[in-house]
Amino acid sequence: MPVTDITTDSDERSIVVTCDFAAPVDRIWDFWTDPRQLERWFGPPGYPLTVTSHDLREGGRMTYYMTSPEGEKFGGYWDVTAVEPTSRLAYVDGFADAEGNPAEGMPAGDTVVEFTEHDGGTRVSSTTVYGSADDLQKVLDMGMEEGLTQAVGQLDEALRADAA
Repeated sequence: MPVTDITTDSDERSIVVTCDFAAPVDRIWDFWTDPRQLERWFGPPGYPLTVTSHDLREGGRMTYYMTSPEGEKFGGYWDVTAVEPTSRLAYVDGFADAEGNPAEGMPAGDTVVEFTEHDGGTRVSSTTVYGSADDLQKVLDMGMEEGLTQAVGQLDEALRADAA
């Protein structure tokens, strides 16, 4: 499994996920920044992702939804705050309504994803900081840790499929 560590800290209101992949940085970067590649792994198993808009530049927005096995759609967005190709991506990550707008009463987190060479492959470190410890707890109660681990596992599976 590519997830090597997940650390949550209620004092810092954060969740940090560290993953290692046996692929070059530019390939892993593509899985995060190309909408068709992102759709291959970003949602947890059984909840395929559909990217509905993709403006991956500082000040841009990416919107998407995940579809449950029952057909229910769960929206999300990234408000992009920084893009440093193949090294760093930063965005506000939040839940969205059916039109892709931020969902009222739902937490949003400031996320920074860093991509570095590591042991002949790539290490991805994703840090998300929420506005309050309650917001962090809300996403943890929704299964964020398990969902992230499963989603990242799908990225690893996609890498293996591409290599076959």
